[in-house]
Amino acid sequence: MAQLAKEKCTACRVGAPQVSEEEAREFLQQLPGWEIVELDGIRRLKKVFRFPDFAKALAFTQRVGELAEQEGHHPAILLEWGRVTVQWWTHKIKGLHRNDFIMAAKTDELTKE
Repeated sequence: MAQLAKEKCTACRVGAPQVSEEEAREFLQQLPGWEIVELDGIRRLKKVFRFPDFAKALAFTQRVGELAEQEGHHPAILLEWGRVTVQWWTHKIKGLHRNDFIMAAKTDELTKE
């Protein structure tokens, strides 16, 4: 389990600092398969999860949604047959915050359920 998965998201406000390049590299080392992508000028964490069928992909999507509600931090989720793409970023700061890496680690943990 990534150490990040044990952490709790904290409230993030407009103007909160984004993670530095160095912090992002450190955090990514704990998150196999995650990558940083830029879309519309906003850096995001992205990972594609693969499943043997639609039902398992849908069940995973539901677990991600429940986690997001519990933590008060919500991703973009694309559900397709046999795959789910999850993207985390912090809307209020238009970029990556430590919370996004925490949520990515927690998302990985959901694949073990």
